[in-house]
Amino acid sequence: MKSHENHYSSKCPITFALEIFGDKWSLVILRDILFKGKRYYSEFLSSPEKISTNILASRLNKLESEGLVSKTQDTKNLSKYIYRLTDKGKDLLPLMLDIIEWSAKHNPQPGTPDNIINGAPRNLLARLGENREELIKEISDNLEQKNDSRLSDTIKSARAGKNGAGKRN
Repeated sequence: MKSHENHYSSKCPITFALEIFGDKWSLVILRDILFKGKRYYSEFLSSPEKISTNILASRLNKLESEGLVSKTQDTKNLSKYIYRLTDKGKDLLPLMLDIIEWSAKHNPQPGTPDNIINGAPRNLLARLGENREELIKEISDNLEQKNDSRLSDTIKSARAGKNGAGKRN
């Protein structure tokens, strides 16, 4: 992970943030992890925005080098990697909710579904206004459950492989 000594172009906090995740694709990737539970490269490619493979690889590397996401090898399929938010990445959740709220206010779309982002909690916008902290906790807990579930699956798979070692059918 990079330290933010003086390699950024400005000491302005807005510029600092923009240099890390201020492009369209990084925010789409963060959205997909936070709200849609995506974890694999191929899942990011399936987003409706149609990110190209070279841009996706570049943005994932950037987010990883900046400490917003971690990349671990999937023990079930060694040719795949799992991308997860780090604590630093999870800290962006309130900001992402602010962006959603701001966008809905200034660019209202007729016929917007209750769950404005597929995969996000139902009635996201209404709940943002009612009890923001509860919503943030729910989304954070959901991220942890998905990570724990995948970790649990990985552990079960590893144990099954270990217990099955040497057995012949």
